[in-house]
Amino acid sequence: MKPKSSTEDVYLNSEWQRLKYKIGISGEKMSEAINGAVPRTNINPQKCPFGLYAEQLSGTSFTTPRVSNQRIWFYKILPSVRHGPLKKSDGRLLVSNFTNGEIIPNQTRWNPLPLPKDCESVDFIEGLITFAGNNEPGSECGLAIHLYSCNSSMVKKAFCNSDGDFVILPQIGTLQIITECGRMTVEGGQMCLIPRGFKFSVNVNQSSRGYVAEVWGSHPVLPDLGPIGANGLANPRDFKSPLAWFSNVEESWLITQKFCGNLFNFKVEHCPFDVVGWFGNYYPYKYDFADFVAVNSVTVDHMDPSIFTVLTSQTNTPGVALLDVVIFPPRWSVHTNTFRPPYYHRNCMSEFMGNLRGQYEAKENGFLPGGSSLHSPMIAHGPDEFCFEKASAEKLVPISPKKETLAFMFESCLTLKLTKFSRQNLIQKEYLSCWQGLKKHFKDPRY
Repeated sequence: MKPKSSTEDVYLNSEWQRLKYKIGISGEKMSEAINGAVPRTNINPQKCPFGLYAEQLSGTSFTTPRVSNQRIWFYKILPSVRHGPLKKSDGRLLVSNFTNGEIIPNQTRWNPLPLPKDCESVDFIEGLITFAGNNEPGSECGLAIHLYSCNSSMVKKAFCNSDGDFVILPQIGTLQIITECGRMTVEGGQMCLIPRGFKFSVNVNQSSRGYVAEVWGSHPVLPDLGPIGANGLANPRDFKSPLAWFSNVEESWLITQKFCGNLFNFKVEHCPFDVVGWFGNYYPYKYDFADFVAVNSVTVDHMDPSIFTVLTSQTNTPGVALLDVVIFPPRWSVHTNTFRPPYYHRNCMSEFMGNLRGQYEAKENGFLPGGSSLHSPMIAHGPDEFCFEKASAEKLVPISPKKETLAFMFESCLTLKLTKFSRQNLIQKEYLSCWQGLKKHFKDPRY
């Protein structure tokens, strides 16, 4: 049987439309591209099936308690260790050390990243630009927020992040992602997580744009539900992980690997996506925000946005998140005697928001699809003047879900510092003016 080409038959063909997935998040899974590729006797037999190599990727330390221990075993055509020397690479706008980052306490909002020009060729990794973050890899409590804008596939190129997990939210365009576990498509209105240490390659068939959170701490998990009960918000069954897929082709690939924010390139003379079978509880996955089971008030008052948390990366302080991935999905609005948009607020957390599509309920103007905003800890924010006046006077009838709208928030206990790029580019300088027209409505009852 002729080996599949990793550059022609794999990229951008109709096979991507028919992909199937493993269902559910967390727990042990196993997948084989060829039946019997994963040994049934022991994990690392003297000779693996079909002449494969056994290789473990550890997502946690060996001695992490079993309840939170994560690892995956690959059964590969060639081990990852067969590669050329690593050489440092420069010239990208990725930032991972925020020692020199600057705190900008003003409420800040950005226009969308422009899409690459037709004469340019920019792949996913080349198109990553860091906007904000704090601490650095190895701190076990750090975060970076990137945006990306790209228009070309990573042909014979792959990326591996030794520093942390990538949470990717496309805004325009579909990402076709090859990982060591297999392939998955991620569209606008969906998200995926690429765990620390995984090689992956991203293909696109149009200009694409989106958001990335990079977590240097505990792996994101589903939030506890508390009084909500056993079901609701992001249900485990709605997450999907790839099925094993491999390419057995000898050709030169360029791998870029990130260590403490520094990028290093090395070559391999075979396709790195050569995993014929795998098992474990550490793997990439995707999630469609349309599957989110929203919980909200059906009587009075606007509930806290924590009810819209999809994933959380927790710190050692219970209930305090290094990163919460929060969405504002289409949902019924039926509160009575209530100001329905988000309330005015000063938060102990940083709130970095993005607009995936449509008009955000508290900022109908200016917060553009593909745009971003940052409200730092204890800095006041909330509805603009137009939204306040409209919501204060409107008739409180049930409003059906607005399917055309979807926004999200990366919320963190860290005070986010801005990079040089985000301090100097795409800033909406008039953002503060959206609150300056707010009027006094106070009527002193004593007079």
